[in-house]
Amino acid sequence: MMQDWNSYRAALLENVGKFGEQNPEVMRGLNAVDGAAGKKGKLDPKIHELIALAVAVTTRCDGCISVHTKKAVEHGASLDEITEALGVAIALNAGAALVYSSRVVEAHSQLSK
Repeated sequence: MMQDWNSYRAALLENVGKFGEQNPEVMRGLNAVDGAAGKKGKLDPKIHELIALAVAVTTRCDGCISVHTKKAVEHGASLDEITEALGVAIALNAGAALVYSSRVVEAHSQLSK
């Protein structure tokens, strides 16, 4: 096992709570952004969580993975749906690597003169 995700999530949420006690303004702001992101109601909550998981993987956020995997499961996401969403994240990361590789080629062209 790479990670005990339940223990990790519990410890993370405890520490986030402590941070919130020290800096409630930031937490209110984050909660406002989070609430606004899901407010329109055009996408079902499961889709929100699948998107969150794809973003969590691309940003390499273990805390996000832990919280949003739990929420995705609570909203009925299957492992098949989760892995399909993660496949999109993997493809996007590969595409981003390609785009940034082209920047290296351009930089090399300019800097090797």
